[in-house]
Amino acid sequence: MTKTEKVDFVIRTLQELYPQIPVPLDHQDPYTLLIAVLMSAQSTDVRVNKITPILFAKANNPYDMVKLSVDEIREIIKPVGLSPMKAKGIFGLSKILIDKYEGKVPQDIELLEELPAVGHKTASVVVSQAFGIPAFPVDTHIHRLMYRWGLSNGKNVVQTEKDAKRLFPEELWNELHLQIIWYGRQYSPARGWNLEKDVITNTIGRKKVLNDYLKTKKTR
Repeated sequence: MTKTEKVDFVIRTLQELYPQIPVPLDHQDPYTLLIAVLMSAQSTDVRVNKITPILFAKANNPYDMVKLSVDEIREIIKPVGLSPMKAKGIFGLSKILIDKYEGKVPQDIELLEELPAVGHKTASVVVSQAFGIPAFPVDTHIHRLMYRWGLSNGKNVVQTEKDAKRLFPEELWNELHLQIIWYGRQYSPARGWNLEKDVITNTIGRKKVLNDYLKTKKTR
């Protein structure tokens, strides 16, 4: 299979499996999505979705958020981990949104990246999912699968994002990054991976990945 054929196969398979794509993090608007994505760093979406309703019941906009202290925010979000840094970030970015953007979340990745505790991936998720602007946020699932499928060399997430944007049509980026995340969770996880159930990797997977899997299986 050529790389173009591999890409077509990935797109076709994912569209069959996920014609409707749920957004993993519960949110009401761009601000609550920004806070949820920030909280999800090194945590799980399930855990974040349990905590955000408690936080958003007290403050679901920057004006109410800055009425809470950093310590109060930290106490609420403690279960998601890294709470001291995240609480400072949530308070700090809320203040900047009020002072600089009339309480609204900017639609520009570069402006979002200037906010405290907001990295490139978080900014990409927000512009993609809140504003429909084409972006390709790369999380651990996408990074792993792009390598397994032989579509990126796995060097780092920056390279993986470049490769994804080069290979996949821009109009599909927003759908595809979510479809790949769901696929990675359901069929191609890092641990407990069953290649027989992973139709994409089984069909187009990098030879080294397939050989390593088979070797590991034999030694079990």
